[in-house]
Amino acid sequence: MVLISIIGLSLLLFGCGGGSGSGDGAVSGVDGVITGTAVKGPVNGAAVSAYAINNGLMGAQIGTGTTDAQGNFSVSIGAYSGPVMLRMSGGTYTDEATGVSMAMQSGDVMTGVMPHFAAGTVMGGVQITPLTSMAQARAQAMSGGMTPANITAANTAMGNYFSVNNILYTHPMNPLTLGSGSGATQEMRNYGIILAAMSQYASSIGMPFSSGMITTMMNDASDGFLNGMMGNTQIMMGGMGGMMGTGNTPFSPNAGTSGLASAMVTFMGSVQNRSGLTFTEMQSLHNKIHSSSGQIQ
Repeated sequence: MVLISIIGLSLLLFGCGGGSGSGDGAVSGVDGVITGTAVKGPVNGAAVSAYAINNGLMGAQIGTGTTDAQGNFSVSIGAYSGPVMLRMSGGTYTDEATGVSMAMQSGDVMTGVMPHFAAGTVMGGVQITPLTSMAQARAQAMSGGMTPANITAANTAMGNYFSVNNILYTHPMNPLTLGSGSGATQEMRNYGIILAAMSQYASSIGMPFSSGMITTMMNDASDGFLNGMMGNTQIMMGGMGGMMGTGNTPFSPNAGTSGLASAMVTFMGSVQNRSGLTFTEMQSLHNKIHSSSGQIQ
């Protein structure tokens, strides 16, 4: 009986040890994990932080990770349960409009918000993009802030505007990759081309770093209208690279509508578009954005 007890205790201890984290991405029995991709073109070497959301506001940091060359990340958040905000900063990406490697500027970040995370689960395929960033800014500005209901509403509305059913889990097609349009769903195509159009628009107005366009579009989207305004305040592009509110270059009221649509046409006809897609295949999205009032709903 003593021998049996010793063997049983040894097996129990072995089993407990086998479930612990080893520091290389292993998950313990209580650890929750968020995996996904940061896309502004894939962002390499960026820091991804996860934050709890308390009473609609960003709370304590609950996990961190780093993106690889394909923009993939994994963040362990322990036993946390509830809404989550993801924030990505730093790193480098290949700008879609120019093909040039660019660094995310210090004043620019990408964000995303999840309405709920269940403790101890693994949630994969989460995207952090300019669109999720715009939705996060919108949710934050809504009455009550980033509540689960506001997060869901903002993510849905942003997807509706750009014809992407689920901006948080749809992986954008990379139009810089040869033949990437083949086999991609229409939503993946829409997602990838609209991100490229944002880079193209940034290039057309002389932004030296297109990450500044993310900050500008987040500000523009925060009040629910893409019209170059934050409420009653004109958005100014100070330094043309993320330093908003201190410059003297106004953001066009048509940037999020006919401006993006025109930029889409330019990109589709450029040598940077290696997706194999033609303008005809993207015309529905173009027409929708071109004729939009700018209201995100």
